[in-house]
Amino acid sequence: MKPMLNRRVIVAFLILAIAVSGPGAIPAADPPSPEQSGEITPTRVSYLYGEVSFWRPGAQEWAEAKANTPLAPGDVLYTGADGNAELQIGPCAFVRAGNGTQIGLDNDEADFVQFRVTAGQAAIDVREIPAGHTVEIDTPNAAFTIDRKGFYHIDLSEGTTSFRAHRGGSATATPAAGAAATVGPNQQIVIAGTETPNVETSTAPPLSAWDRWNNQRTNYLIQPTNAQNVSPAMYGTEELAQHGTWRTEDNYGPVWQPASVPPGWVPYSTGRWIWDPRFGWTWLDAAPWGWAPYHYGRWVFVRGYWGWAPGPVVVRPVYAPALVVFLGGPVAVAVRPVHWAPLGWGEPVIPWWGRPGFVGVAWWGGWGGPHVVNNVVVNRTTTVNVTNINVYNNVHVHNAVVGVSEDRFGRGTMQTTRVDDARVRELTPVRGALAVKPVAASAMSAERATLTPPAAVRDRTVVATRTPRDFSPALRAQGLGAEREAPQAVSPRIVPAPKRTVTATQSESQGPAQRPRAGDAPKPGSAPNAPNAAPPAPRSGQRGAPAQPETGQTRRPPADDTEGAHRKAGPPPPPPRSSAEAHNQRPHGGPPPQQQQQQQRRPEAKPGQPPQQRSGERPSEAKEKQPEK
Repeated sequence: MKPMLNRRVIVAFLILAIAVSGPGAIPAADPPSPEQSGEITPTRVSYLYGEVSFWRPGAQEWAEAKANTPLAPGDVLYTGADGNAELQIGPCAFVRAGNGTQIGLDNDEADFVQFRVTAGQAAIDVREIPAGHTVEIDTPNAAFTIDRKGFYHIDLSEGTTSFRAHRGGSATATPAAGAAATVGPNQQIVIAGTETPNVETSTAPPLSAWDRWNNQRTNYLIQPTNAQNVSPAMYGTEELAQHGTWRTEDNYGPVWQPASVPPGWVPYSTGRWIWDPRFGWTWLDAAPWGWAPYHYGRWVFVRGYWGWAPGPVVVRPVYAPALVVFLGGPVAVAVRPVHWAPLGWGEPVIPWWGRPGFVGVAWWGGWGGPHVVNNVVVNRTTTVNVTNINVYNNVHVHNAVVGVSEDRFGRGTMQTTRVDDARVRELTPVRGALAVKPVAASAMSAERATLTPPAAVRDRTVVATRTPRDFSPALRAQGLGAEREAPQAVSPRIVPAPKRTVTATQSESQGPAQRPRAGDAPKPGSAPNAPNAAPPAPRSGQRGAPAQPETGQTRRPPADDTEGAHRKAGPPPPPPRSSAEAHNQRPHGGPPPQQQQQQQRRPEAKPGQPPQQRSGERPSEAKEKQPEK
């Protein structure tokens, strides 16, 4: 009897240890995937200028690219003659595509991100990179692997690829045949051919006007303006200072209020639902600031306005495709409606994405504040039965619940309808997967694009060290992929990966402590770092502070002393044209042509209207800062 009793005691302690180390949800039956555990923050389309097209597997056609789209492996962007695209791959790491460039995402893992560039030019600006992380750029002539900070530039022309490293950067070039070569600081390598490549190395040419714009753009993005309110590892917070104000509210701490929203506006009402092969239904908002407030934190309705409450600052923010509660109810019409509302302070998301054992389980991933269930704060180790969760604060805010008919959900920009209070009382939470299947339009970020890459650009084979991640089986399981106007799935030429050099690098603006990449999962049992946390939350069993149902949702409260604090310098001007020489002949290291004087810009949205989703930036009159070469 004693051995049996001892085994039971051991099992009990193991179960208790799992409960204590988790985020307060029921332990999953299966080990969570990287998407579930928070190890992955998707690559973000953070800036667009000019004409840029987007294609995702499962779509029938190319779409106009939209800022704040989370990318998945298989996605492709193509820039027009005046187009530029910026992709954020880390808190201080960006990949930018110049004019006439096709760039695709092949892998996006916690410590490895892989792109393919088949035409044009790209810049990789890495201001910090954790030890053991790698960025790979695959081209028709060679694969380039980067594992240390620096500035890197790639140019493609007919049969030739040039790659150069600046600002202390160093990378490894692995051609289709032959030995790998190191590209050291201020060096350039030019590779021509594939079967018997001709490799030449030389001193890197001076930085071009476009390179200097890249440096200026990154300097603007990494200014620490919101560090007192949000984690420095959170993407998209640079837009908050431009488009709203911070206030301090009782019970919630720092709360960000968006500016220029129309009367009666509510969160998750101006945008669209798109299908992500990793995260399922994902919210893509129309606002230029629509990344951080829709993938982190919670929304609260306080003193007559909607505000985004990020909660206590955590070291490692965890991405979610959206933070809403889906609602269903009795079907009174032929087409069933789909409703949703933003999650309130401390409320869990019930995942509709992921594996069995994770879907439908209360989850507080990345949330550093109190855990609130049915408006009552619960202990973090409490096992929560989702069938007992039936109170969501924001559902009872007047006009906060919006929806569309099922045949319009996930099929383009929606005209949402408000749900009156009487109807809201008939709705019940959806606890798990949403009973709506994606269609081809669900994989499109916008309407059909007129710009598509030439077939010769789409179908170029690249050299790579890893096979691209393939979501075709998952897409077919959803009924996607049967009809599509796609870049052909050209398999890369796989070459051996270079030996990884593990070098602990340090941020240029940081002390010895290395900041992890956004999306890295919190270690079990680790406490969130909250130097500027919200006021103390009610103790377990006390009632949380509810958002009072009111009708005057556009009333602005008096500004407090945080409103004008920590304003940073304006964004840089639009990018100059890329060098045409680099696209039409072998790179020779000469200076680029003069930047064209006339640059067209998309007009900014008028107050009260959803902004046109490009950059929303105003040119700066400040002189361009010369970067370190």
